[in-house]
Amino acid sequence: MKRELKSYFSSPIAYTVVTIFLIISGWFFYNALAFYTLLSFQVMQNQFLGGELNLTEGVVRPLFGNISVIMLLMMPLLTMRLFAEEKKLGTFELLFTYPIRDIETLFGKFLACVGVFLVMLLLTSLYPILLALYAKPEIGPLLSVYLGLFLVGVSFISLGVLISSLTENQIVAAVISFGALLLFWIIGWASASASPSVGKVILHLSILEHFESFSKGVIETKDLIFYLSFIFFFFFLTLRSLESKRWRG
Repeated sequence: MKRELKSYFSSPIAYTVVTIFLIISGWFFYNALAFYTLLSFQVMQNQFLGGELNLTEGVVRPLFGNISVIMLLMMPLLTMRLFAEEKKLGTFELLFTYPIRDIETLFGKFLACVGVFLVMLLLTSLYPILLALYAKPEIGPLLSVYLGLFLVGVSFISLGVLISSLTENQIVAAVISFGALLLFWIIGWASASASPSVGKVILHLSILEHFESFSKGVIETKDLIFYLSFIFFFFFLTLRSLESKRWRG
């Protein structure tokens, strides 16, 4: 894990991804706050609109909903190199000569990527802090949406690590990871045109559908189980992929 973290921060990868992530999320924060401020001035002139004005609904939910979309674009850039770079440089076989198990190798790389993601997520805490200086945002929905973003991000990483273990080309790993994540993101849209039984299954597989509850300040057991199962499933598949490499020599 230490080696992977050093590799992230000794190259431009982590700095570039984090910087672009913060620039785009900051732009969304500015626009959401500017629109909310404009709406506030309108409420001052028309008191009948006051009941519809809510900081959580007007700023927090749109902001973190957009941040989740940015993560969809950024996370494959963090995971693409984890195993693909090892194969490209010819050091992948050396991993199997170390006195560590496959699950320890996988867990180290996985935790390093999660660590970089946590840095990204913690830096966005500047937005709630700025809101707290001028207003009173609800703490419950903020904590809930951060938990949701963390679970979504770790789910993205678990799938991205699997794809990286299957190819030696980082660009291919990033593109396939993005395509697979996008599929899990939008798959729920097809539920309306499917039969009721199939529609429920499709809706359950949607990452976006399970994130909606967190963005509303609601933490449901079924959503927690979904994300944990998603992470474990792709972690398990990656471990099988690594073991297959050992069997094939």
